[in-house]
Amino acid sequence: MTGELERLARRFQGHEPGLLGASRSYAVLCPLVEGEDGLRLLFEVRSSQVSQGGEVCFPGGRMEPGETPQDCALRETEEELSIPREAVTLLGTPDFICSQRGFLLRPVLGLVSQAGLQSLRPFPAEVAEAFTVPLAFFRETPPDLRRYELVPQVPEDFPYGPVGIPRDYPWSHGWVEIPIWRYQGRAIWGMTARLVREIIR
Repeated sequence: MTGELERLARRFQGHEPGLLGASRSYAVLCPLVEGEDGLRLLFEVRSSQVSQGGEVCFPGGRMEPGETPQDCALRETEEELSIPREAVTLLGTPDFICSQRGFLLRPVLGLVSQAGLQSLRPFPAEVAEAFTVPLAFFRETPPDLRRYELVPQVPEDFPYGPVGIPRDYPWSHGWVEIPIWRYQGRAIWGMTARLVREIIR
């Protein structure tokens, strides 16, 4: 084997595939809790002191180098809600979201024990409040579905000639579907709602 082949083999043997060109990855915990009316999902509302303040989301954040989605989701949940990682039983990993902004969102499904729920204390700098919603609500209530188009903005100086394509080349467009649920005055939408839809499927 030549030196170049050896370098390629070292680079890709055992490589865990990710999103090509992704600059960052995030992980969230989709926390289930057991209530008298069955399973519920635990959500948090972002503090006004952070980006997208006031929006509903799952606990989570940016993955650190060498961190697994599970480790990140548990760490962020402990930091944001004071729920210790030993109070969460991991159940699996639903499908991830590839954002058009160039990052991966990796969900982790977990069951929070009653002791974990009792230890819940939102960190006020990041979380305004936490609340739960019955899974049955999402199953029984169709979301309000909206879509927006992803339109390519090709620069005027794109080298059509050297690339070998005409100026009226049919660049691919895309669509993003946004489910929206409204529950007791709160809107659960966007990527969070897409993860909810994946869970209830």
